Amino acid sequence: MNRAAALAAHAPLMGVPGAASPPGGQGDWFRGAGGLRLRAALWTPSQLVAAKPRGTVVLSPGRTEPIEKYFEVIGNFLARGFCVLAHDWRGQGLSARLLPDRLKGHARAVEEFLDDYDRLLADYETRAPKPWIMVGHSMGAALNLLTLENGESRFSGAVLSAPMLRIKTGKRSMWSVKLAVRWNLRHGKAGDYVLDDADDPFDHTFEHDALTSDETRYELWRQQLYACPHLAVGGVTWGWLAFGLDAGERALKPKALKSVNIPCTIVQAAEDDRVWKQTNRWAAKRLGRGRYVEVPGSKHEVIMETDELRAHFLSEFDAMADYVAPIEDLRPIKQAEAVA
Repeated sequence: MNRAAALAAHAPLMGVPGAASPPGGQGDWFRGAGGLRLRAALWTPSQLVAAKPRGTVVLSPGRTEPIEKYFEVIGNFLARGFCVLAHDWRGQGLSARLLPDRLKGHARAVEEFLDDYDRLLADYETRAPKPWIMVGHSMGAALNLLTLENGESRFSGAVLSAPMLRIKTGKRSMWSVKLAVRWNLRHGKAGDYVLDDADDPFDHTFEHDALTSDETRYELWRQQLYACPHLAVGGVTWGWLAFGLDAGERALKPKALKSVNIPCTIVQAAEDDRVWKQTNRWAAKRLGRGRYVEVPGSKHEVIMETDELRAHFLSEFDAMADYVAPIEDLRPIKQAEAVA
């Protein structure tokens, strides 16, 4: 990729009035698989926090989620002395969408996402100080785990929030869902909404659709969405559902799980209605150096939960950070503590 051309126009990072954004972030475009223009952003901690960065957290959001939704936890990582590299997966955020209808949550193949992630790491390798800690949520966490299983060796540790290893399918059996997916793909309906459900994100409410029990954080995200509607993603297509099922099945192969030899913690919401927590517990036991932590009372979005519940995630991150990147010269100040 022509680096000069890529930097000619920086990618924007969107904000809303009254919402604290982590300071110093720089958004950029990079080229993913097939030449798609994808967005990433890099933050560096203030020298008042750390004389030099402890390393880099590479942060991968879940389905529908843009970089902006993670501003708070990015601030938490910065206050701990880490650089943070966050990105928008293809088909969401400000990265290229795959269909003319921007609201359709679509995907084509697992390989495209893994290729995008590899290109992201290659593009930022010289700018993101090591050691690297992998952090991902839901869909992002599942793809992160697949990356490790495929031999990615530049990370020193991983903390994965509610990885999407087995999707809950409601009253429908997994067998019937897979049958429906195959039928719709075979009949050219990969780009159609599953069961014609557009699941308009602008119609969601805290009472009916929240994946967190923290109403303040939920409403802050709603404000962001209404201020920047281009960030929105709606329901999934049959193509995305095929991708989601395939990603989970690949990641759950016992030999692949055992091959992951860096410390890897799965932080799982106890009240998760999106993914099977039993599957994630099973997977953690089969990782080469796995740890499973369940957060009582938490809904799917552990990182966006109430202070008391998300503290479990931050505690697990701190334990991982202290193991792979011990503090050498960290100078906490009141401003840093305020965002932690």
